[in-house]
Amino acid sequence: MKDSDSSCTAVAPCSTANFGPGFDIFGLALDALQDTVTIKAESADPGRQNNSASLSRKDKLTISIEVGGEGSKIIPTVPENNSAGIVVKKMAADFDIRGSINVSVNKGVPAGFGMGSSAASAAAAALAFNELFGLKVEKSKLVEYAAEGELASAGTRHYDNVAASVLGGFVIVGSNRDQNLVFTSLEAPTNLVLVVAVPSMEVPEKKTGVARSVLPKAVPIESAFQNVSNASIIVAGFGLKNVELIAYGIHDAIVEPARKHLIPGYEAVKRKAQEAGALATTISGAGPSMISILDGEACGKSVASAMAAGFNEAGLKSRTFVCRPSLGAKIV
Repeated sequence: MKDSDSSCTAVAPCSTANFGPGFDIFGLALDALQDTVTIKAESADPGRQNNSASLSRKDKLTISIEVGGEGSKIIPTVPENNSAGIVVKKMAADFDIRGSINVSVNKGVPAGFGMGSSAASAAAAALAFNELFGLKVEKSKLVEYAAEGELASAGTRHYDNVAASVLGGFVIVGSNRDQNLVFTSLEAPTNLVLVVAVPSMEVPEKKTGVARSVLPKAVPIESAFQNVSNASIIVAGFGLKNVELIAYGIHDAIVEPARKHLIPGYEAVKRKAQEAGALATTISGAGPSMISILDGEACGKSVASAMAAGFNEAGLKSRTFVCRPSLGAKIV
Protein backbone atom coordinates (compact mmCIF):
# COMPACT_ATOMS: atom_id res chain seq x y z
CA MET A 1 0.00 0.00 0.00
CA LYS A 2 1.53 3.29 -1.08
CA ASP A 3 0.14 6.45 0.47
CA SER A 4 0.67 10.20 0.47
CA ASP A 5 3.41 9.85 3.11
CA SER A 6 5.54 7.80 0.70
CA SER A 7 5.20 4.48 2.47
CA CYS A 8 4.34 0.97 1.42
CA THR A 9 3.25 -2.08 3.43
CA ALA A 10 3.64 -5.73 2.50
CA VAL A 11 2.89 -8.98 4.30
CA ALA A 12 4.69 -12.29 3.84
CA PRO A 13 3.71 -15.70 5.23
CA CYS A 14 5.65 -18.13 7.37
CA SER A 15 6.97 -21.22 5.66
CA THR A 16 8.32 -24.69 6.23
CA ALA A 17 11.61 -25.66 4.58
CA ASN A 18 13.21 -28.99 3.67
CA PHE A 19 9.81 -30.71 3.82
CA GLY A 20 11.32 -34.09 4.55
CA PRO A 21 14.03 -35.05 2.02
CA GLY A 22 14.25 -31.66 0.28
CA PHE A 23 17.07 -30.17 2.37
CA ASP A 24 17.75 -26.59 1.21
CA ILE A 25 15.65 -27.31 -1.90
CA PHE A 26 11.97 -27.48 -0.90
CA GLY A 27 9.89 -24.76 0.71
CA LEU A 28 6.17 -24.49 1.37
CA ALA A 29 4.42 -21.23 2.25
CA LEU A 30 1.88 -21.53 5.08
CA ASP A 31 -1.05 -19.28 5.93
CA ALA A 32 -0.64 -19.83 9.69
CA LEU A 33 1.31 -16.66 10.54
CA GLN A 34 2.78 -13.67 8.75
CA ASP A 35 5.14 -10.72 9.13
CA THR A 36 4.18 -7.20 8.13
CA VAL A 37 6.76 -4.70 6.92
CA THR A 38 6.14 -1.01 6.24
CA ILE A 39 8.82 0.98 4.47
CA LYS A 40 8.69 4.75 4.59
CA ALA A 41 10.89 7.03 2.50
CA GLU A 42 11.27 10.07 4.71
CA SER A 43 13.50 12.10 2.41
CA ALA A 44 13.57 10.17 -0.83
CA ASP A 45 11.43 10.32 -3.94
CA PRO A 46 9.66 6.95 -4.26
CA GLY A 47 8.34 5.84 -7.61
CA ARG A 48 11.53 6.60 -9.53
CA GLN A 49 14.00 3.85 -10.35
CA ASN A 50 16.97 6.14 -9.78
CA ASN A 51 15.64 8.55 -7.23
CA SER A 52 19.12 9.74 -6.27
CA ALA A 53 19.05 11.91 -9.40
CA SER A 54 16.51 14.12 -7.63
CA LEU A 55 18.65 14.39 -4.49
CA SER A 56 21.85 16.14 -3.65
CA ARG A 57 24.90 13.96 -4.22
CA LYS A 58 25.79 14.76 -0.63
CA ASP A 59 22.79 12.73 0.51
CA LYS A 60 23.61 9.43 2.11
CA LEU A 61 21.45 6.42 2.78
CA THR A 62 20.28 6.12 6.37
CA ILE A 63 18.08 3.24 7.51
CA SER A 64 16.20 3.06 10.81
CA ILE A 65 14.50 -0.11 12.05
CA GLU A 66 11.50 -0.49 14.34
CA VAL A 67 10.35 -3.94 15.46
CA GLY A 68 7.14 -4.94 17.22
CA GLY A 69 5.08 -8.07 17.70
CA GLU A 70 6.17 -11.68 18.31
CA GLY A 71 9.52 -11.84 20.13
CA SER A 72 10.37 -8.28 19.12
CA LYS A 73 12.76 -7.83 22.05
CA ILE A 74 15.24 -10.32 20.58
CA ILE A 75 15.13 -8.94 17.02
CA PRO A 76 18.09 -6.63 16.22
CA THR A 77 17.31 -3.09 15.14
CA VAL A 78 20.74 -2.44 13.63
CA PRO A 79 20.11 -2.57 9.85
CA GLU A 80 23.15 -4.76 9.18
CA ASN A 81 21.87 -7.36 11.67
CA ASN A 82 18.19 -7.25 10.76
CA SER A 83 16.85 -9.41 7.92
CA ALA A 84 14.59 -6.67 6.55
CA GLY A 85 17.30 -4.04 7.03
CA ILE A 86 19.87 -6.04 5.04
CA VAL A 87 17.41 -6.40 2.15
CA VAL A 88 16.63 -2.69 2.10
CA LYS A 89 20.31 -1.77 2.25
CA LYS A 90 21.18 -4.10 -0.63
CA MET A 91 18.32 -2.96 -2.87
CA ALA A 92 19.00 0.70 -2.12
CA ALA A 93 22.66 0.23 -3.05
CA ASP A 94 21.87 -1.62 -6.28
CA PHE A 95 19.41 1.08 -7.42
CA ASP A 96 21.40 4.02 -6.02
CA ILE A 97 18.58 5.12 -3.73
CA ARG A 98 19.61 7.56 -1.03
CA GLY A 99 17.93 9.45 1.75
CA SER A 100 16.32 8.46 5.03
CA ILE A 101 14.33 5.22 5.03
CA ASN A 102 12.39 3.83 7.97
CA VAL A 103 11.61 0.10 8.14
CA SER A 104 8.86 -0.97 10.53
CA VAL A 105 8.58 -4.72 11.13
CA ASN A 106 5.61 -6.25 12.91
CA LYS A 107 6.60 -9.83 13.73
CA GLY A 108 3.92 -12.47 13.59
CA VAL A 109 6.29 -15.40 12.99
CA PRO A 110 8.32 -16.52 16.04
CA ALA A 111 12.07 -16.37 15.48
CA GLY A 112 14.17 -19.53 15.68
CA PHE A 113 11.42 -22.16 15.53
CA GLY A 114 11.67 -23.50 11.98
CA MET A 115 8.87 -21.41 10.46
CA GLY A 116 10.90 -19.07 8.28
CA SER A 117 10.74 -16.03 10.56
CA SER A 118 13.67 -14.10 9.07
CA ALA A 119 12.55 -15.10 5.57
CA ALA A 120 9.07 -13.65 6.13
CA SER A 121 10.51 -10.29 7.18
CA ALA A 122 12.98 -10.30 4.29
CA ALA A 123 10.34 -11.26 1.72
CA ALA A 124 7.93 -8.56 2.88
CA ALA A 125 10.74 -5.97 2.87
CA ALA A 126 11.78 -6.86 -0.69
CA LEU A 127 8.22 -6.66 -1.96
CA ALA A 128 7.46 -3.36 -0.18
CA PHE A 129 10.71 -1.71 -1.30
CA ASN A 130 10.17 -2.80 -4.89
CA GLU A 131 6.65 -1.38 -4.90
CA LEU A 132 7.47 1.87 -3.10
CA PHE A 133 10.28 2.83 -5.45
CA GLY A 134 8.64 1.49 -8.61
CA LEU A 135 11.61 -0.75 -9.38
CA LYS A 136 9.64 -3.39 -11.31
CA VAL A 137 11.96 -6.17 -10.17
CA GLU A 138 10.72 -9.60 -11.26
CA LYS A 139 9.75 -12.02 -8.52
CA SER A 140 12.64 -14.43 -9.02
CA LYS A 141 15.06 -11.56 -8.46
CA LEU A 142 13.05 -10.48 -5.39
CA VAL A 143 13.69 -13.98 -4.00
CA GLU A 144 17.43 -13.38 -4.40
CA TYR A 145 17.17 -10.02 -2.64
CA ALA A 146 15.13 -11.58 0.16
CA ALA A 147 17.81 -14.26 0.57
CA GLU A 148 20.24 -11.50 1.53
CA GLY A 149 18.22 -11.15 4.73
CA GLU A 150 19.10 -14.71 5.75
CA LEU A 151 22.63 -13.48 6.40
CA ALA A 152 21.28 -11.92 9.61
CA SER A 153 20.04 -15.18 11.12
CA ALA A 154 21.95 -17.97 9.39
CA GLY A 155 25.14 -16.23 8.30
CA THR A 156 24.62 -17.38 4.71
CA ARG A 157 22.02 -17.05 1.95
CA HIS A 158 19.25 -19.64 1.97
CA TYR A 159 16.56 -19.66 -0.69
CA ASP A 160 14.03 -22.30 0.40
CA ASN A 161 12.10 -20.24 2.97
CA VAL A 162 12.36 -16.91 1.15
CA ALA A 163 11.31 -18.46 -2.17
CA ALA A 164 8.22 -19.91 -0.52
CA SER A 165 7.36 -16.63 1.25
CA VAL A 166 7.75 -14.54 -1.91
CA LEU A 167 6.25 -16.90 -4.49
CA GLY A 168 3.77 -18.90 -2.41
CA GLY A 169 2.81 -22.54 -2.75
CA PHE A 170 5.38 -25.33 -2.96
CA VAL A 171 8.75 -24.12 -4.22
CA ILE A 172 11.74 -26.01 -5.61
CA VAL A 173 15.11 -24.24 -5.55
CA GLY A 174 17.51 -25.28 -8.27
CA SER A 175 20.59 -24.11 -10.13
CA ASN A 176 22.24 -25.07 -13.41
CA ARG A 177 25.90 -25.82 -14.03
CA ASP A 178 26.57 -22.07 -14.30
CA GLN A 179 25.07 -21.61 -10.82
CA ASN A 180 22.13 -19.62 -12.16
CA LEU A 181 19.26 -19.99 -9.71
CA VAL A 182 15.87 -21.29 -10.76
CA PHE A 183 12.77 -21.13 -8.56
CA THR A 184 9.85 -23.35 -9.53
CA SER A 185 6.55 -22.80 -7.75
CA LEU A 186 3.81 -25.45 -7.85
CA GLU A 187 0.25 -24.90 -6.72
CA ALA A 188 -0.66 -27.14 -3.78
CA PRO A 189 -3.62 -29.55 -3.79
CA THR A 190 -6.75 -27.88 -2.41
CA ASN A 191 -7.17 -30.70 0.11
CA LEU A 192 -3.65 -30.37 1.53
CA VAL A 193 -3.88 -29.35 5.20
CA LEU A 194 -0.91 -28.90 7.51
CA VAL A 195 -0.71 -28.90 11.31
CA VAL A 196 2.26 -27.13 12.85
CA ALA A 197 3.21 -27.58 16.51
CA VAL A 198 5.57 -24.99 17.98
CA PRO A 199 7.08 -26.01 21.34
CA SER A 200 7.81 -23.43 24.04
CA MET A 201 11.51 -23.94 24.65
CA GLU A 202 14.78 -22.07 24.60
CA VAL A 203 16.46 -22.05 21.22
CA PRO A 204 20.11 -21.11 20.79
CA GLU A 205 21.15 -17.89 19.12
CA LYS A 206 22.05 -18.59 15.48
CA LYS A 207 20.00 -21.77 15.81
CA THR A 208 20.31 -22.60 12.11
CA GLY A 209 24.07 -22.89 12.49
CA VAL A 210 23.65 -25.21 15.47
CA ALA A 211 21.22 -27.40 13.51
CA ARG A 212 23.64 -27.59 10.59
CA SER A 213 26.56 -28.50 12.83
CA VAL A 214 25.07 -31.93 13.61
CA LEU A 215 24.67 -32.96 9.97
CA PRO A 216 26.80 -35.85 8.69
CA LYS A 217 29.79 -35.02 6.50
CA ALA A 218 29.24 -38.14 4.41
CA VAL A 219 26.18 -40.34 3.86
CA PRO A 220 25.65 -43.91 2.63
CA ILE A 221 24.76 -44.08 -1.06
CA GLU A 222 21.59 -45.98 -0.11
CA SER A 223 20.41 -43.00 1.95
CA ALA A 224 21.11 -40.64 -0.93
CA PHE A 225 19.12 -42.87 -3.29
CA GLN A 226 16.23 -42.98 -0.85
CA ASN A 227 16.12 -39.21 -0.46
CA VAL A 228 16.25 -38.58 -4.20
CA SER A 229 13.44 -41.06 -4.69
CA ASN A 230 11.29 -39.58 -1.93
CA ALA A 231 11.91 -36.01 -3.07
CA SER A 232 10.84 -37.00 -6.57
CA ILE A 233 7.66 -38.55 -5.20
CA ILE A 234 6.84 -35.31 -3.36
CA VAL A 235 7.25 -33.27 -6.54
CA ALA A 236 5.05 -35.77 -8.38
CA GLY A 237 2.47 -35.47 -5.61
CA PHE A 238 2.27 -31.69 -6.02
CA GLY A 239 2.17 -32.01 -9.80
CA LEU A 240 -0.61 -34.59 -9.66
CA LYS A 241 -2.38 -32.83 -6.74
CA ASN A 242 -2.14 -36.04 -4.73
CA VAL A 243 -1.77 -35.54 -0.96
CA GLU A 244 -1.13 -39.22 -0.28
CA LEU A 245 1.87 -39.19 -2.63
CA ILE A 246 3.24 -36.08 -0.92
CA ALA A 247 2.95 -37.76 2.46
CA TYR A 248 4.47 -40.99 1.15
CA GLY A 249 7.61 -39.17 0.06
CA ILE A 250 8.12 -37.15 3.23
CA HIS A 251 10.55 -39.59 4.88
CA ASP A 252 14.07 -38.15 5.19
CA ALA A 253 16.91 -40.65 5.54
CA ILE A 254 19.72 -38.14 6.07
CA VAL A 255 19.00 -34.84 7.84
CA GLU A 256 16.10 -35.67 10.13
CA PRO A 257 17.81 -38.64 11.84
CA ALA A 258 20.74 -36.35 12.66
CA ARG A 259 18.55 -33.58 14.09
CA LYS A 260 15.78 -35.38 15.91
CA HIS A 261 17.70 -35.53 19.20
CA LEU A 262 17.59 -31.71 19.29
CA ILE A 263 13.79 -31.82 19.69
CA PRO A 264 12.42 -33.05 23.04
CA GLY A 265 9.35 -35.21 22.41
CA TYR A 266 10.16 -35.81 18.74
CA GLU A 267 9.17 -39.50 18.70
CA ALA A 268 6.03 -38.95 20.77
CA VAL A 269 4.85 -36.09 18.56
CA LYS A 270 5.26 -38.21 15.41
CA ARG A 271 3.59 -41.25 16.90
CA LYS A 272 0.63 -39.43 18.39
CA ALA A 273 0.05 -37.31 15.27
CA GLN A 274 -0.16 -40.35 13.05
CA GLU A 275 -2.37 -42.19 15.54
CA ALA A 276 -4.74 -39.19 15.35
CA GLY A 277 -4.93 -39.36 11.55
CA ALA A 278 -1.90 -37.52 10.13
CA LEU A 279 -0.53 -39.11 6.96
CA ALA A 280 3.04 -38.09 7.86
CA THR A 281 4.94 -35.89 10.29
CA THR A 282 8.35 -34.29 9.93
CA ILE A 283 10.55 -31.52 11.34
CA SER A 284 9.63 -28.06 10.11
CA GLY A 285 12.78 -26.45 8.72
CA ALA A 286 15.58 -26.82 11.24
CA GLY A 287 13.05 -27.30 14.06
CA PRO A 288 12.09 -27.45 16.84
CA SER A 289 8.61 -27.05 15.34
CA MET A 290 7.09 -30.12 13.72
CA ILE A 291 4.60 -30.33 10.88
CA SER A 292 2.03 -32.95 9.92
CA ILE A 293 0.40 -33.61 6.55
CA LEU A 294 -3.35 -34.21 6.35
CA ASP A 295 -5.78 -34.97 3.56
CA GLY A 296 -8.54 -32.46 4.39
CA GLU A 297 -9.50 -30.79 7.66
CA ALA A 298 -11.53 -33.59 9.25
CA CYS A 299 -8.91 -34.64 11.78
CA GLY A 300 -7.06 -31.29 12.01
CA LYS A 301 -8.02 -30.49 15.59
CA SER A 302 -7.36 -34.06 16.73
CA VAL A 303 -3.90 -34.06 15.19
CA ALA A 304 -3.14 -30.66 16.71
CA SER A 305 -4.12 -31.93 20.16
CA ALA A 306 -2.10 -35.10 19.65
CA MET A 307 1.04 -33.18 18.68
CA ALA A 308 0.63 -30.92 21.70
CA ALA A 309 0.29 -34.03 23.88
CA GLY A 310 3.51 -35.41 22.42
CA PHE A 311 5.44 -32.29 23.40
CA ASN A 312 3.71 -32.34 26.77
CA GLU A 313 5.18 -35.79 27.42
CA ALA A 314 8.58 -34.09 27.18
CA GLY A 315 7.48 -31.39 29.61
CA LEU A 316 6.91 -28.74 26.94
CA LYS A 317 3.90 -26.59 26.28
CA SER A 318 3.24 -25.80 22.63
CA ARG A 319 1.11 -23.81 20.23
CA THR A 320 -0.52 -25.52 17.28
CA PHE A 321 -1.81 -24.19 13.97
CA VAL A 322 -4.07 -25.94 11.49
CA CYS A 323 -3.28 -24.25 8.19
CA ARG A 324 -3.08 -24.46 4.42
CA PRO A 325 -0.49 -23.44 1.84
CA SER A 326 -0.27 -19.69 1.33
CA LEU A 327 -0.27 -17.78 -1.96
CA GLY A 328 2.81 -15.82 -0.86
CA ALA A 329 3.77 -12.24 -0.09
CA LYS A 330 1.55 -9.37 -1.15
CA ILE A 331 1.13 -5.61 -0.93
CA VAL A 332 -1.66 -4.61 1.46
